[in-house]
Amino acid sequence: MKVIQRIAWAVVLIPMFWGCDTYEMPPIVPQTASSLSSPASGTSIVLQKDGAAESDLEFTVTAADFGTSGVVKYSLQMDVPGSNFSEPVNLGAETESNIIAVNVEELNDALLAKGLPFEVPSDVEFRVRATINQNLSPIVGEPTTLSITPYDATVAFPVMYVPGDYQGWNPENEMTVLYSENFDNKFKGFVHIIGGSREFKLTEGPNWDVNYGDDGANNTLDLNGENIKVAEDGTYELNVDLAAKTYTISTAKRWGIVGSATAGGWDSDTVLDTFDRETNSLKITTDLAAGEMKFRANNNWDFNYGGSNGELTAGGDNITIAEAGNYTITFYLGPAGLASYTLVKN
Repeated sequence: MKVIQRIAWAVVLIPMFWGCDTYEMPPIVPQTASSLSSPASGTSIVLQKDGAAESDLEFTVTAADFGTSGVVKYSLQMDVPGSNFSEPVNLGAETESNIIAVNVEELNDALLAKGLPFEVPSDVEFRVRATINQNLSPIVGEPTTLSITPYDATVAFPVMYVPGDYQGWNPENEMTVLYSENFDNKFKGFVHIIGGSREFKLTEGPNWDVNYGDDGANNTLDLNGENIKVAEDGTYELNVDLAAKTYTISTAKRWGIVGSATAGGWDSDTVLDTFDRETNSLKITTDLAAGEMKFRANNNWDFNYGGSNGELTAGGDNITIAEAGNYTITFYLGPAGLASYTLVKN
């Protein structure tokens, strides 16, 4: 047995020795990343609100070298320092030019969406991502840091529309939409699917031109696909990855009010029983005692909002009801987890 093993090892090793004489390592092809040549690192830019929608900033990029010929696409990405571009915003791309034009209004919206303060200079990182039509991996350049001062504006998040039976199959309804909070083709939001067949679809614009359903109910979006349907009335969080054509939908939540001012006290939610499909809001008209209240879902403190003066935060302070009486209460859920309410004494 030992002899056979030794012979076997000899059979294996001899070709290896022969191979050492002729084997050549494949050549290493050097590659060069693209970077910003203008504006230069450290440049200060103050964005101007006047004419922002019609104005562009020009970013000049250096040529990338993949070590082979082909059409190179340059994409400009932005993120806040320290994030390592974990959620970059794609600002534009070019294949036939080394200049990428970025709309001032869109850049300002993206900066505010990242949480940067307006009228204050903040460091912002930019980098260039180069790809080539040769099935090679992208090359990402070193970041360039610029100091940018955004102007005050309401952030116009990109939106995706959610027409359905719950709101009259109206794709023009700007209230029943999902928001791309990072300007990355990923949309999310809260939709109150209450009443009717509980069927809905997703559209890219306020029309039916480009609409998506789900053939097979497998959480994959299909162009002109079958209506998506949920099993019960409630508030649903929708997350859509438009690039991947996938979506997720949460379990249903039924929102109500709870507290010493409400009929159920602090033990039981009084459900918001009216859905306003034009404003995508929940309402109730009910008697309140002098005391306190909050908004809560599913009789569960994991989902509660409190606050004052019409503004709500998750887990916020109790809302004070100074005077007993009959009230109409309206509850809104918006982008980036923003929530608000109105409280009107009848």
